[in-house]
Amino acid sequence: MKVPFVDFLPQYQEVKDQVHAGLEKVFERSNFILGQEVKDFEAQFASYCESAYGIGVNSGTDALHLALRALGVQQGDEVIVPSFTFIATALAVSYTGAKPVFVDIQEDIYNIDPEKIRNAITPRTKAIMPVHLYGQAANITQIVKIAKEKNIAVIEDCAQAHGALYQGRKVGSFGLAGCFSFYPTKGLGAFGDGGMIVTSDEAFFRKVLMFRDYGRKDRYEHIIKGYNSRLDTVQAVVLAAKLKHFDRWNAMRQKAAQQYIKILSTIEGVIVPVTAEGRGHVYQTFVIRVKDRDAVCQKMQAAGIGVLIHYPIPLHLQKAYEELGYRKGDFPTSEKIASEILSIPMFPHMTTEQIDNVCDVLRKSVTP
Repeated sequence: MKVPFVDFLPQYQEVKDQVHAGLEKVFERSNFILGQEVKDFEAQFASYCESAYGIGVNSGTDALHLALRALGVQQGDEVIVPSFTFIATALAVSYTGAKPVFVDIQEDIYNIDPEKIRNAITPRTKAIMPVHLYGQAANITQIVKIAKEKNIAVIEDCAQAHGALYQGRKVGSFGLAGCFSFYPTKGLGAFGDGGMIVTSDEAFFRKVLMFRDYGRKDRYEHIIKGYNSRLDTVQAVVLAAKLKHFDRWNAMRQKAAQQYIKILSTIEGVIVPVTAEGRGHVYQTFVIRVKDRDAVCQKMQAAGIGVLIHYPIPLHLQKAYEELGYRKGDFPTSEKIASEILSIPMFPHMTTEQIDNVCDVLRKSVTP
């Protein structure tokens, strides 16, 4: 049995009637940019994230970038980010002219290590940008505490953790802002690119609104040098339809994850995800660790199992950041995890048979 890494069709079948009806209204009104549906979804998603305001933008990367710009991050500043994550986190810092400062991760949950953040703070540090990786919250209260002590801001990268909980509270609501991606593979995915910034700070909210729309105060009055980064009305229709089902879909992911963990925990040489105390993991990506990862990956792909690697090269070793002068060995935990992680199929509507088959192929693939 072949098992895809992700299958979007069951989700589409659940929302297609509502999506088609909503799109027909948009097409009839031709309100393709910042239509009422965008405003409605911004309010709905902000409320879902336990925040006062939402600003729809054209990608998760832009959400991070515009949040940093609204904070005032610029050339000469530094922003602390984890060394193990997708490169968009660091690129958002670079786009402002500031310097990303990498920090190693915790080996058990793959998120930035708060104990190592303190040593990375300098007089130039303007923000800390933790990533809630794979669907599990970082130790956000400890990070916020450190930030408050040093009078620096926290911008949460929530691109992979829609709906994830930390001590019963939604990620994105702890720092100055939470930044989300609606890329199709995300837990809450659009039919294209999209992103959102949520915040409960009204002044910050007003700044982001201007940055996302040419820096304008009125149609032809521009207060700052802004950008063109707006969530399309079409995507807002799709996302609003999906949001109604989202908690149930996350619960389905969690059920699939528990089935995976029960089976894979019996296979020697496979390390399964750990959920830290007080967290609500949403398993956007189900990541295991194995020795000889590349060989296991090839065997599973040959058997028709959709597996991927998120992410094989830590940020400090990426050629794009070679000017920062980091070397192999600087962040040993990130390097170790990057050499062992393997993402296996995970989506809400996975069947028991699909999970069993993935586990069976994995068992054979790790056996010498």
